[in-house]
Amino acid sequence: MEKDQQKSAPITPVTFDEFKVPTYEEWKQAAEVALKGAPFDKKMFTPTFEGITLQPIYTAENVAELKDCHAFPGAQDFLRGVKSAPQHGHLWEIAQGVDARCPRRAGELAAEELKRGATAIHPVLDYSSTHGMDVPACERRGVSICSLEHLEKFFAAADPGAHELHVAAGASALPMLGMIAAWCEKRGVALSSLKGCVGADPVGSLARDGSLSRSLDSLYDEMAQTLLWAENHQCALRTILIRGSVYANAGASAVQETACALADAVAVVRAMAERGIAPDVTARHLRFEVGLGANFFMEIARLRALRVLWAHVARAFGCEGESAKVNVIAETSPFTVTVYDPYVNILRTSTQAFSAAVAGVDSMNVNCFDWAVRPATEQARRIARNQQIMMQTEFNFDAAVDPAGGSWYVETLTRQVEDRVWELFQKVEAEGGLVKALQSGLIQNEIGAVLADRFKKLATRAERAVGNNMYANMAETPLDVPASDLAEFKAAREAKVAEIKKRRCPDCLAKALKDVAESAKCGKGGQVVHAAEAFAAEALLSDLWKTLDAAGACDLKVAPLQPHRWTEQYEALRKRTEDYTARTGGNLKVFLANMGPIPQHKPRADFSTGFFEVAHFEVLKNDGFETVELAAEAAAKSGADAAVICSTDDTYPELVPPLAKLIKEKRPGMTVFLAGAPAPEFKQSYLDAGVDDFIHVKANCLQVLTAMQKKKGMC
Repeated sequence: MEKDQQKSAPITPVTFDEFKVPTYEEWKQAAEVALKGAPFDKKMFTPTFEGITLQPIYTAENVAELKDCHAFPGAQDFLRGVKSAPQHGHLWEIAQGVDARCPRRAGELAAEELKRGATAIHPVLDYSSTHGMDVPACERRGVSICSLEHLEKFFAAADPGAHELHVAAGASALPMLGMIAAWCEKRGVALSSLKGCVGADPVGSLARDGSLSRSLDSLYDEMAQTLLWAENHQCALRTILIRGSVYANAGASAVQETACALADAVAVVRAMAERGIAPDVTARHLRFEVGLGANFFMEIARLRALRVLWAHVARAFGCEGESAKVNVIAETSPFTVTVYDPYVNILRTSTQAFSAAVAGVDSMNVNCFDWAVRPATEQARRIARNQQIMMQTEFNFDAAVDPAGGSWYVETLTRQVEDRVWELFQKVEAEGGLVKALQSGLIQNEIGAVLADRFKKLATRAERAVGNNMYANMAETPLDVPASDLAEFKAAREAKVAEIKKRRCPDCLAKALKDVAESAKCGKGGQVVHAAEAFAAEALLSDLWKTLDAAGACDLKVAPLQPHRWTEQYEALRKRTEDYTARTGGNLKVFLANMGPIPQHKPRADFSTGFFEVAHFEVLKNDGFETVELAAEAAAKSGADAAVICSTDDTYPELVPPLAKLIKEKRPGMTVFLAGAPAPEFKQSYLDAGVDDFIHVKANCLQVLTAMQKKKGMC
């Protein structure tokens, strides 16, 4: 009885009343003690490419005046998500892209993705398929589809009536939608069963390519046709895709990408309104595509900010309810994928995808770890797909709508991102809109400045790319890259195109194409209907494209936003060394002139090794020398191109002048480096003795290594 009473006794509530809540000043004082004299303001505040400085700590005071962070999910400005409750068992569409060049093979891969856990069909179209060409002209990745027959081969294994569809169609979605409609008619599939997005972004295409094949007005006319067609057939298919990823892939910050996407969407709403389509109708057919960057919390904040800002913009146009809710597909950023140490990309894409899952998106595509090197292997596709599946099934994301909601850091950062995006958005609007801002160079200059800053920070290793500008793997085995099948594919495609042209009825095709041209201004999306009839009459993509181009040439020209990858300069650096080695059998050798016992020289010897191995140079190591004469003699006999003096600041004044002088006397052409930033009072004496340069944590690694390659004749 006594034991039972003990068991039922209430547990004393645990509180933290015994602990005093420290003030910010008290915390700062403790932090300054831990810094041991290092400047607090320089060490504890982190500037970002978004122009936002991250604080060392966030407290309840940061969100005291923020009222909307206490709102329920699905309410007000959708800060905390567009859904009011968790969707158990279904969080977002898993839309893994397939980009095999052959339509049949791509369809088989799409079917395999669905079988293994994906929930959406996502063919990544190649350049030819989004630019009206029947035969691929370059190696750019993607599925090549130029006729109804090719679309049938793709859909043979992946049924678009049973799964959501996501297609980035380029400047116009009309040709692809016409082809899909023809396929549905032939297969007896109800158009109303289609869902997802087959979307166009003419301004995004202009920004990426620098020009358009026909006028922007014509492309907006086609956009209106596709939108009305989808409305008329009551299919839950979005036909407008605002591709923020175009700007992200060019190096834009999260703020810049979001602002440009917002400006693009506003331009679309206005263009559709001019064509008699109400903003709430346009908004229901619009999807945003964002590129997920490397700053985990910044990505969470910007996705939450996009929800809020789009709700503000949509309501300014009179939209309410569902039409004010943003629809987003997120893609892990190709900008951050690396060629070297590619398996690290799995970690990069995991954190990027995790940020999207925490922030809340409608669809997601995780790029494969070998994206920058080759067509994805089965292993790479499986890993990428399972990254999403694990988050949906093992991480319990269906337990909360807004996992980051209430975080002092995330809530504060979200408002800061909102303010910065709105500021840039207004700047673009003041320029006359996104097109005018592209014509004036405003967008290119803004993004170019951030890209240059990204490259500079990598060059000086203020930003670190594991396996590239830091921690290079000298024993790395490159991924196998299959031989290109482009020539063979082009020959087969040209033969197929000739076969289609030979067997089709010229009169039937001519009538169908004429109807396409004449129906440009008709209501209810009749132009899509006639495009479907043209494809049923065996029109090729180029036939329809030429017909649409006849509506009027485009005189818009802008500086294109070329896609980049953040490590491309270091990759080129290392590739030059590897090519030189393959061509000559030699390499650039760096001798470590380690002075004194191992504890004395090891820290800087290790630093120097990592510094030069970034370029895949051969570093000649040793356990140290007792005298400068021995070190100089060994350096001269090594046959190395450069020597690095490694020791401590205290020993340098005595060691460096005689050692550098001796090395130069024995090997006048040898480049001499000193590891570590020199004390100002000694720097000139080191230079006078023969030191050519200094390597340290603030040195421009890329610049130093490139100069060495030039001297060696590698470039």
